[in-house]
Amino acid sequence: MTRSLRLSVPLAAAMLAPFPLMAQETRPSVETAAPNAPDQTPAFEGQTRAPQPAEPLEVATETVAQGLPQLWAMEFLPDGRMLVTAKKGDMHIVADGTPGPAIEGVPEVDADGQGGLLDVALANDFADSGIIYFSYAEPREDGNGTALAKARLVEDGSTARLEDVEVIFAQQPTYDGNKHFGSRIVVDADDVIWLTVGERSDEEPRVQAQDVGSHFGKVIRITAEGDPAEGNPFIDQDGAMPEIWSLGHRNTQSAALSPEGEFWMVEHGPKGGDELNRPEAGLNYGWPEVTYGVEYSGEEVGEGITQNAETQQPLYYWDPVIAPSGMAFYEGEEFPEWDGAILIGGLVTQGVVVLGMDGDTVEWEDRIPLEARVRDVRVGPDGAIYAVTENRDEGSSTIVRITAPDA
Repeated sequence: MTRSLRLSVPLAAAMLAPFPLMAQETRPSVETAAPNAPDQTPAFEGQTRAPQPAEPLEVATETVAQGLPQLWAMEFLPDGRMLVTAKKGDMHIVADGTPGPAIEGVPEVDADGQGGLLDVALANDFADSGIIYFSYAEPREDGNGTALAKARLVEDGSTARLEDVEVIFAQQPTYDGNKHFGSRIVVDADDVIWLTVGERSDEEPRVQAQDVGSHFGKVIRITAEGDPAEGNPFIDQDGAMPEIWSLGHRNTQSAALSPEGEFWMVEHGPKGGDELNRPEAGLNYGWPEVTYGVEYSGEEVGEGITQNAETQQPLYYWDPVIAPSGMAFYEGEEFPEWDGAILIGGLVTQGVVVLGMDGDTVEWEDRIPLEARVRDVRVGPDGAIYAVTENRDEGSSTIVRITAPDA
């Protein structure tokens, strides 16, 4: 069934903006709820609660696949079919709305809590090589950790299998927990692989987000063979993990390349404080010493500071959270008004968050309500937006196609 939605919010949202909007920016924010940390002050105007677009778009939605297992990620194959990962450990190819048999050869995953089979991405030469990359919570003798593997996807009639499976990155140290694995995979034009790795959530390991001798809470940057990528900032530093690109991150489940080839990401904050960042080499993004938002208990995080000369400010943040998962930059003919906009899946906001950008500045924010947790978001070869939703209680997912109403 197709339904049409108009994106708008009540004017009351303007009353909740953290500072007065400029005269030409009197449109309200899409966020109407009070912040969890009302006494925190943005570092600059427009860092949070950007106004709505001047002319909110109408969209139409239709379910193109349903009855799927609980998914974590999807990727379009060159022929338009979808390669999806199911959190419990299976991988499927979805054609005409129907998942094929589980793909053979996927390694064992630790599917407890937030762990499981996570992201998937195609190599740039997939059409010739069949190479894919996938991340998962890897079970280990003393716990688990985020692992990145590559393999060759081989199809034989109606069945498919992974061959030559090889782990090319294994997060260290091992930790016995079930939260904050990350992880999104982005392959750039030079075949460099970017991987986001969570800080494992608990109070003891999360401080390692500040330690370059640990992979926790980092952006990882490696080659297709698993070697540290040229230009990584800590390659020659004693005691540092050479795969690290940036540090001080919490748990990132949204990442994408911009049309200009820059790596961007959105990381989960605590209770408030989801962050949009464009991480640069060797820079520190603060967690858990500097952050917006508060602990889930309502207490301050650490000393409760939001700014520090040694750490980077987020380009944009949300309080309350959107709970970001999945990300893409829009390029296509379906929504020309959104050209270059950032699309982010919202688990808590139950829809797709849309950010209109001017360089590093968020000019406006809009939302596509889907009334379901969005685990991943992609732009299809047809220019439509595809959102992977999940129902944790039922352990199921659907894939929704978002178009202009007259499409």
